[in-house]
Amino acid sequence: MVAFRIALAQVNMCVGDLKGNTARIRAIARESQRVGADLVAFPEMMITGYPPEDLVLRKSFASASQAALEGLTTDLVADGCGELPTVVGYLAHDDGARNAAAVLHRGGIAARYYKHHLPNYGVFDEARYFRAGTALPVFTVAGVDVAITICEDLWVDGGPFAVAGEAGVDLIVCINGSPYERAKDDVRLPLVQRRAAESGAVVAYVNTVGAQDELVFDGDSMIVGPNGEVLARAQQFEERLLVVDIDLEPGNSRRDGLIGPMTVTRAVLAVQADEAAQQSRPELPAVPHFEPMPDAAEVWGALVLGLRDYVEKNRFESVILGLSGGIDSALVATLAADAIGAGRVHCVSMPSRYSSEHSRDDAAELAERIGCRFETVPIGAMVAAYLDAVKLTGLAEENLQARVRGALLMGLSNEHGHLVLATGNKSEISVGYSTLYGDSVGGFAPIKDVPKTLVWKLARWRNESARAHGKVEPIPENSITKPPSAELRPGQRDSDSLPDYAVLDAILADYIDRDLGHAELVERGHDPETVAAILQLVDRAEYKRRQFAPGTKISLKSFGRDRRLPITSRWRETPES
Repeated sequence: MVAFRIALAQVNMCVGDLKGNTARIRAIARESQRVGADLVAFPEMMITGYPPEDLVLRKSFASASQAALEGLTTDLVADGCGELPTVVGYLAHDDGARNAAAVLHRGGIAARYYKHHLPNYGVFDEARYFRAGTALPVFTVAGVDVAITICEDLWVDGGPFAVAGEAGVDLIVCINGSPYERAKDDVRLPLVQRRAAESGAVVAYVNTVGAQDELVFDGDSMIVGPNGEVLARAQQFEERLLVVDIDLEPGNSRRDGLIGPMTVTRAVLAVQADEAAQQSRPELPAVPHFEPMPDAAEVWGALVLGLRDYVEKNRFESVILGLSGGIDSALVATLAADAIGAGRVHCVSMPSRYSSEHSRDDAAELAERIGCRFETVPIGAMVAAYLDAVKLTGLAEENLQARVRGALLMGLSNEHGHLVLATGNKSEISVGYSTLYGDSVGGFAPIKDVPKTLVWKLARWRNESARAHGKVEPIPENSITKPPSAELRPGQRDSDSLPDYAVLDAILADYIDRDLGHAELVERGHDPETVAAILQLVDRAEYKRRQFAPGTKISLKSFGRDRRLPITSRWRETPES
């Protein structure tokens, strides 16, 4: 029996920051060496950051990734970590641009694994996943046979994990860049357990944490035994170095050569099991077994991390948003305060002649509760100046108010360097219930993928969390309970033009996330007339959504990244279609 000590680096990286990313690798390798790890593994595309999207098509970028990898091999030796096998993800360019992993040891590359799919594809095609000659690297360290896999390998029945089992592997290290979605754990853990059973080996799954544009990564790194037992699990949404002792009994029947769709290549690292060294290494703390967070807490963590990393990685000093007194802007302001600190959040109340007194009061009260910067800039005179110059009535006049507010926020952004946060939610964006160049302006939209019903759920959860910790509830109760309204005309309510949000969100979830057509929606019990009206609104609003700011993805299909329909199209979902 071998007590194999593995270190999984659940780390936040930045796309394009090759110098910073390799510096993180070196620092974590030193810590892994200090605690006596037999192997340390980093996430997918660690050197370049993940996902680099179409940067992978640039030879200069691929060459820089290769150069950084080669420099890292010598730097690890200089750091005293040359004896520590180090698994890192990188962009290879020696046979075209490819997603790759390398095992660094003693100043060289002991093994490589190439995944032919680049991390910029739109649709994963399992049937074409493998190419002839795909090689699965297996290397032996301290008597333990270890195989390396990358991310989507988990999805393929009879793929690399089955091959690793046939090859007699003891441990499979799977490096990942797996984005967060609600209830992702309902799929992720059973999938890892299935692959561990398929291979008959321990699976060490390491995932990145952090955010990159719309994507947020929750980590959730884990080690699972061949019987499905979770041996260790890292906390979500936080950087962690997960160091665990795994009891392994090497000596499985070993095979090389062609196995199934892959060729197994084997390398032996000159690292022998040293019982005396194992006994003298530092004792580890209790093995972490974090359970997935409750839904609202998990979504909040994703939204906070998504906003924080977008601000920090793009080097914004502060954010600004319009605070109306309604629930959406209240939630965004609270998210921003949690993400970057209230002192960096600037909120502006921009009342018009239709703004209610309670909305003004609610906006001021929220700002006081969270401690952000706050000012009031009435827009009545500005709107009147426009109307003196050009006659606008009805919807055009209503939208003018929103556009004056948008112009004002962008002006303050230009003047002070703030990042403007758009406060629209997924329900409104779906049906086009927003004003182009008005409330849709901004550089980032934190709740763009959050349905209205979830907005209310998150607001209540955040207040409950504050109360449970003896702190002030950030969101005024009136902002949560009052009927939603854009307040662009006297007595206006969202319900004047939209169904109840619970009804709307149920239809949108089936139509957008599940791609159901008109007939299927009706079969699921949705009202036919409501379905017809909502589908028409959604399809007509595609041109608006194309112009919306990026925002954190939390659902199966977010606008801009996962769902893109033609703007010019005569296809309409009808009972006949």
